[in-house]
Amino acid sequence: TQNDYIHEWLPQKEDFLRILLDLEAPPLPRTCKICGKDGVCRCPNCMHQPLLCTDCCRSMHVAHPLHRVQQWTGDFFEDSALHMTGLQLHLSHDGAPCPSASVSVQATVGGPSQLAGFDEDEWEDIDYIPLHLRPPVGSKYLTVIDMTGVHFMLLRPCQCVNAESYHKQLLRAKLYPSTFDKPSTVFTFLVLDDFLRDNVECGTSGMNYYSKLRRVTSSVFPHLVPDRYRELLQVARQWHLLKLLKWSGYQGNSNHSTKGDLALFCVACPQPGINLSPQDNLDDWRYTRTVVMDGNFKAEHMCERRPDDQVWLMDGCGFMVTNPLIAHQKSTCNNHKAISRASASHGKLNSTGVGATACARHGCFYPHSVVDFQQGERQLNMDYSLCNALSYNMNGIRNVICFYDVNCTYMKNLWRRVDNSTFLEIAPSLRIVAGIGMWHVHGHKKECYARYSPLFIRGSGWVDGEIIETLWSTLNIVSASTCGMTSPHRQELLDFQMNDSNFMKMIRMSTFGMGGNRGFANALATFQFPVYRGS
Repeated sequence: TQNDYIHEWLPQKEDFLRILLDLEAPPLPRTCKICGKDGVCRCPNCMHQPLLCTDCCRSMHVAHPLHRVQQWTGDFFEDSALHMTGLQLHLSHDGAPCPSASVSVQATVGGPSQLAGFDEDEWEDIDYIPLHLRPPVGSKYLTVIDMTGVHFMLLRPCQCVNAESYHKQLLRAKLYPSTFDKPSTVFTFLVLDDFLRDNVECGTSGMNYYSKLRRVTSSVFPHLVPDRYRELLQVARQWHLLKLLKWSGYQGNSNHSTKGDLALFCVACPQPGINLSPQDNLDDWRYTRTVVMDGNFKAEHMCERRPDDQVWLMDGCGFMVTNPLIAHQKSTCNNHKAISRASASHGKLNSTGVGATACARHGCFYPHSVVDFQQGERQLNMDYSLCNALSYNMNGIRNVICFYDVNCTYMKNLWRRVDNSTFLEIAPSLRIVAGIGMWHVHGHKKECYARYSPLFIRGSGWVDGEIIETLWSTLNIVSASTCGMTSPHRQELLDFQMNDSNFMKMIRMSTFGMGGNRGFANALATFQFPVYRGS
């Protein structure tokens, strides 16, 4: 157990601590590992943190310009920076200096003489600001944000006649510029990918993530590290879209005009032309779509100050839709929150929550089927979600089992609402069987339990109809940070979260029931599907 390992470690505690303290001191003799000169620099990011002279430290880190180095003061190692050793970043030419660059533009190497960007009259304690936090003076430099913190990097772009534009040179060096016109701040591809991973796995907000980077840069003076939080949010939005375009195989924005084009869907649900052949009998019960609908009131969204000044990057190409719809019908069953909240006051909220449709067996969100609630869980919002889900890769499929917490009320006039709306459409050939999840059905009347429980629906299989509740638990982690975002930014972040949720479902999905068990597949073939029609 964990306690056993800790008990074994306790007698070794002093040895561990002694080694940690030994690593703080320079080796004896204090000479450069490469040339044998006086060693004054060491790199904790390199294996065994070798002790180096200034020249060897610079040459050794040409391929690792974003390592954090330390310099010996005579008493201890203090944080330093590679630009203080004279290291420069050359764009193009595989990192070599541009042959067309004139010698006169080369920067003077060495440490900065003053604190650039600060007024000395304002900073009485300027001498106590660490040197590695002072930008280079008298030379062109970039502020580079990496997983190892915030760096100041001396930059030398390519000046050849046929050289690409400045921002393209940065991109080829895996540095993402925050602007196009004379960019001064760039983000490495590594830090952007790390931010996306932190966001989907830990729910880390942009503010918390950049606060961590400032502490990585300087654990004692994080408030003196340049603030690039706004630039991080702006670049992260662009990075989200570019990653989705890359994963989906698109080269240009004009190619993904279909709703839900940039979203992943369940690989196990029957989809004609994708995992079903034209010879399959789609009327067979094995090819029934089993869906579950639900609302989530944790994903609220505040009203915006400038709603007309927005830039939409996804615009319905993921899971979220753009145009909300409104309708409502009274309940004749018990007082369920999904219905009573439909007429609740929303105050200063632009959205009181979201509603979604997912596959009931595998828990994957349907593309372009997640809607915002303007004033509670109204029926037409959920109608729009369901109609989009039932039109996604459904050609030829005629049987659907739909689970929803309030299906006893919701399904009564579904077809009438669809027929009377110009925004809703369900194929007339679809036969929809209504059900209520195993947990929620016990909050209904006895008549609802007998009619809508999945235990009594033939062909539903062993399904509880509540899997979407598990999806909300992970989505709610980031919902708090999306509450105050702009509508496009919120949509993009929720789309990316749901896309990652579907991806993780896909890669962890068992082969059982999908050809991995031949006896199970043969048993499925002998069962005949009973015909159901929606009420």
